[in-house]
Amino acid sequence: MAYSGDSLVVETPTRVAVGTALRSSAGTMTVCPHILALNAGSSTLKFSLFSLDASTTCVLSGVVDRIGSAQSTLSVTGSASHEGTSLAVAAPDHVAALHEVLRRVSATNTKLDAVGHRVVHGGERYRAAQRVDRPMCEELRRIIDLDREHLPSALAMIEAITVAFPDTPQVACFDTEFHRELPRVARILPIPRRYEAMGVHRYGFHGLSYAYLMQELTTINALEASGRVILAHLGNGASMSAVYRQQCVDTTMALTPASGLVMSTRSGDIDPGLAAFLSRREGVDAERFEQIVNHESGLLGVSETSADMRDLLEHEHVDVRAAEAVALFCYQARKCLGAYAAALGGVDSIVFAGGIGEYSPIVRSRICDGLEFLGVVIDPKRNAENASVISANSSRVAVRVMHTNEQLMIARSTGRVLGIDPYSPGVGE
Repeated sequence: MAYSGDSLVVETPTRVAVGTALRSSAGTMTVCPHILALNAGSSTLKFSLFSLDASTTCVLSGVVDRIGSAQSTLSVTGSASHEGTSLAVAAPDHVAALHEVLRRVSATNTKLDAVGHRVVHGGERYRAAQRVDRPMCEELRRIIDLDREHLPSALAMIEAITVAFPDTPQVACFDTEFHRELPRVARILPIPRRYEAMGVHRYGFHGLSYAYLMQELTTINALEASGRVILAHLGNGASMSAVYRQQCVDTTMALTPASGLVMSTRSGDIDPGLAAFLSRREGVDAERFEQIVNHESGLLGVSETSADMRDLLEHEHVDVRAAEAVALFCYQARKCLGAYAAALGGVDSIVFAGGIGEYSPIVRSRICDGLEFLGVVIDPKRNAENASVISANSSRVAVRVMHTNEQLMIARSTGRVLGIDPYSPGVGE
């Protein structure tokens, strides 16, 4: 594969077969497809190039950060020859960031067999991973108001890949899929029923992360995974889900990813009367209100200094605003854990993931402090070491720290949908 400069034109050799032929120990030939997984956030683009061999090997991985700013950077984290490198790049939008990614993919001289996209919202029609086609793109454009933070960039990247790789299949992996069987009592919103016909209800997000966590938990302890589990994806975006017998029964995010817990720059749940109040008092229209609750609120809004939990923890002893932002984040998360324990009739396992959930012992400790009545007891030493299990031996509830991998879920789903993963059940039979 040869990537051509700035024009998003890719020259590809004639495709004779999918993937790279590998010889097994038995002497037979198997096929090893290569899938590029693209995971776009509101200002980031994570990417991983996978070889779908027996262990789903990551050939290349990285992230373009701070998209839309003059400080955009590209970090490569999954290549032996570029491990740990970070350089400034021009990424005014996600398509420009994709251009930088494709350059690195091209340098691997790997034939690209498919591209998988994380698509945050698919509305009513698209709730499971499937191949991208024109009707899907038309529907995503129609429902773009459901997620103006993510859908425009997702559609732009799909179109760019179509131009660059016209013969390469693309698969959309929807973040709402994990929550698609929510019980009706958790799904409906308490507004006039006629709006439900417009698709206004709880969808839930971070589904790729949650699906991965449940797969990993099942591998570690199948009995625990089949019980009452609370998953906490705590990062720049933060949410929780309550899972019973492998089925999601409630989740914090609702119609849009702006709802639920306090996040880095998103407000989470707020008084709906605030929109009318700000409209009357300051003339805040819908566009401005959306900007406030998505980009100026949360940890940033309360602290007035930073949306990064690491910065806030560093300054909480000298800045009351930072201290209050951290306290609010932990308090709301602890409330949600208690509420979901009530919804589940108890809790057997809590799983922390995401940048904060995985790497901040202080935040995990403060969230769990006071939950001893539920049987949650944290081992301080294990917690400080970011151990995989941070609960004490005396704890009735297993408290785990897990690294999530949305890109791997994208690759697996893409291979399954296209039937090009020779190691998936039913493929090639």
